[in-house]
Amino acid sequence: MSNPLNLSAPAGEPYMDYSREFDFPVSEVFHAHTDPELFARWIGPQDLTTRIDVFEPRTSGAYRFVQSRGEDEYAFRGVFHTLRQDDFVLQTFEFEGYPDVVTLEYSTFTELPGGRTLLTGRSLYPSVESRDEFLGNGMEEGMSDGYDQLDALLGSVRAGR
Repeated sequence: MSNPLNLSAPAGEPYMDYSREFDFPVSEVFHAHTDPELFARWIGPQDLTTRIDVFEPRTSGAYRFVQSRGEDEYAFRGVFHTLRQDDFVLQTFEFEGYPDVVTLEYSTFTELPGGRTLLTGRSLYPSVESRDEFLGNGMEEGMSDGYDQLDALLGSVRAGR
């Protein structure tokens, strides 16, 4: 059984905080966030297929990926502002279908006892309304589904599949 996503979106504030524990070491969880092949296999809801167009996980590197379901496509892009190996990622995030709304996001990877990881993060939106729009369009469910897929992926990688 996977660990739950904890998401907090305080009323009247333009951000959301999240945390999720993983039963895998920080190095493996971080690697899955920065390896384009692995990232494409877990990001977002299970019913979406992800294509990576650009993925440069380094300070000042860019990324763009497109998720699809049938004929529908959803493109996302951003810039990695700071990456510290096995520790921290600061990046922008933009859904191309929602122009002029760029979020600033950070993720921190913390080692827990027993070779486990605590992932914590914050997404800062330009307004409360834009944050609420993303949440209203299924962002929490998509994040939860993606992290469940990440659990399964890390388990299969460890098992050599």
